[in-house]
Amino acid sequence: MRDLKYLIAYLLPLSALLALSWRGPWAWSTVVLSFGILPLLELWAPQSTKNIAPELEASRTKRRFFDVLLYLNFPLLFLIVFGYLYTVQNLPLQGSEWLGLTLSTGIVVGAIGINVAHELGHRHRAFEQGLSKWMLLTALYQHFFIEHNRGHHKNVATDLDPASARLGEPVFTFWLRSISGSWRSAWRLERERLQHTGKHFWSLHNEMLRFQLWQAGWLLAIYFILGVKALAGALLIALIGVLLLETINYIEHYGLRRQVLPSGRAEPVSPAHSWNSNHELGRIFLYELTRHSDHHYKATRQYQILRHLDESPQLPFGYPTSLLLALVPPLWFKLMNKRTVSASA
Repeated sequence: MRDLKYLIAYLLPLSALLALSWRGPWAWSTVVLSFGILPLLELWAPQSTKNIAPELEASRTKRRFFDVLLYLNFPLLFLIVFGYLYTVQNLPLQGSEWLGLTLSTGIVVGAIGINVAHELGHRHRAFEQGLSKWMLLTALYQHFFIEHNRGHHKNVATDLDPASARLGEPVFTFWLRSISGSWRSAWRLERERLQHTGKHFWSLHNEMLRFQLWQAGWLLAIYFILGVKALAGALLIALIGVLLLETINYIEHYGLRRQVLPSGRAEPVSPAHSWNSNHELGRIFLYELTRHSDHHYKATRQYQILRHLDESPQLPFGYPTSLLLALVPPLWFKLMNKRTVSASA
C-alpha cells in the first residue's frame, strides 16, 4: 500500500486537464499546484532518509507497477499537449487564460515530457527508450537523450559539462550556456559514435539528424493540421519545458566540482557531486529525481530504489521551492554559496 503514494504524481497532469476543461481562473491550476501549493506543503511535510532494504531491491526493480506508472504518462502527455494546441487555435481565450494554459502545459512538458523521458532513457529496453524519445519530442529536446546519457553522466561536476552550474553563476546565464553547450555536445558525441562504427555522418545513421527531422515534422504537422496559433503554442510550451529542465539542472549540481587527479582526469563521480533532497512530496511528484546523488552514483538504479546517501549534500528546501529561489540570484547565492563551499571542503 505504501507504494500507492506515487499515484499522487498524477495530480500534476490531472491539474492540466482541469485547466484545459474549465479554463478561466482554473487555467492556472498546474502553476498554482507546482509553485504555490507544493512549496507551501513542503515547508512542513516530512523528509525521509529511509531506504529500501538491500535484499528487497531486486524484487522491487522487477515490479511492473512502477513501470506502468511511468508508461501512463505517455498518453497523458500527448492528450494534454494536443488538448492545449487545439484550444489555443480554435477557442476564444482571454489573455490570462492563454497565459495560464501555456504555463500549465509547459510545466507538464518539463515535469512529465522531459523528467519521465529521463527515467525511461536510462533503461535498456528499446520500447522504453522509444517512449523517452517520443516524449522529448514535445519539448523539441530529443538531443537530451544523447547528451544526458553519454555526456552529462560522464562529465558531471566538471567544466566539461555544460549542465553543471558554476559557483556564483546566475541561472539566466546558465540557461544560455547549458542549452547551447548541450546541443553542441550531442552533435560531437554522435559524430564520435559514427566514426567509431564506421558510419557516415550525413546519413540516417546519425541520430541527431533523425531528431531534427522528427522535430521539424512535428512542427510542420501542427502548423498544417491546426494552424499558426497552435504552432506558436507548441514552441512556447517547449521553451517552458526546457527552461524548467535547465533550472532543475542548475540546482542539482550548483557549484559542486570533482577534483582533478595527478593524472589530469577528474576523480570518479560520487554522491558528493549532486545536491540531494529528501522532501517527500517533491520525490513523489518527480519520481524520485530529487534523490539525485544516488542517480549519478549509479545511473542504472531505477527510481523506486534510489537511496539517501549520508555523504550527499542536502538542499535546504525541496525542488519546487529551490526552483523559485534560483530565479532570484541574490537570494539563491545567499542561501547556497556558503553551503556549497562547505560541501566541497
